Amino acid sequence: MNLGNDTVKNKSGKTAAIIGATGMIGKYLQEALYKDDRFDTVRLIVRRPMEKPHPKAEVKLVDFNDAESVKLALEDVNIVFSSIGTTQKNVKGDKTLYRRIDLEIPERVAKYAHEAGAQAFAMVSSVGADASSRNFYLRLKGESENAVIVSGIPSIHIMRPSMLLGHRDEQRPGEGFLQSATKAVSGLLFGSWKKYRAIHGRTVAQAMINAALSGKQGVHWYHWEEMQ
Repeated sequence: MNLGNDTVKNKSGKTAAIIGATGMIGKYLQEALYKDDRFDTVRLIVRRPMEKPHPKAEVKLVDFNDAESVKLALEDVNIVFSSIGTTQKNVKGDKTLYRRIDLEIPERVAKYAHEAGAQAFAMVSSVGADASSRNFYLRLKGESENAVIVSGIPSIHIMRPSMLLGHRDEQRPGEGFLQSATKAVSGLLFGSWKKYRAIHGRTVAQAMINAALSGKQGVHWYHWEEMQ
């Protein structure tokens, strides 16, 4: 009896989910995961419709305010990669909306991923992230880290890059100049200043995958040197 290609799948690899799949790091994650034979499925959990970009991909359109929508998208996921984030420009200075995207979405996804049995969670934060910081951005990133940590997922990996190098579909004013300037001075940063060196988004994405597959339990932070 022919049950059809979509009914029976002989899979031995892992299922990864990405939130923030359409951003710079998200696209580098996709690129690497599609090539990685340890993953059979790469689930893109998105807020807006998109074309299926690869045979390994599953596109799951969700409403992050709807618990059931998120829970269904996370069924059978082994590892979650979070590279979601916004900018002041995109939210037009609305800090409540900024928090909803950068904090509440990863917090909710981590909670439901734990309930679904996910074993690892790798996320992009920022160098200097600190929930007690006076800086809104650094405080928000620190709060986001803490929210994921308390989710209960047994293996959590937090990337803290400084300036990200790489291609963005979205043009950010002055970022090209800033990337070039930061790249030029990065080689002059040593010792405790190394963590402020610029790093390519592709390097961060691969570090996330390596960390998530390392089997290390507990919470681990990664700066420039650890991500190389």
